[in-house]
Amino acid sequence: LPKHEFFVDMTCEGCSNAVTRVLHRLGGVQFDIDLPNKKVCINSEHSVDTLLETLKKTGKNASYLGEKSAQ
Repeated sequence: LPKHEFFVDMTCEGCSNAVTRVLHRLGGVQFDIDLPNKKVCINSEHSVDTLLETLKKTGKNASYLGEKSAQ
């Protein structure tokens, strides 16, 4: 699956929980949240636009950082 990295302006656990909630609702995603660096890495078949729209549903500022190459 493509792995995408996003910036999400998360400041606390509540913010990262909101991200977790919207991504679970979307479904079909595997993700990990890096709260200190305000990054969310998502493995998904969904388009970047769909993922970004979903992340913005948290009310947080979100932007696409690019595709992460598989290590």
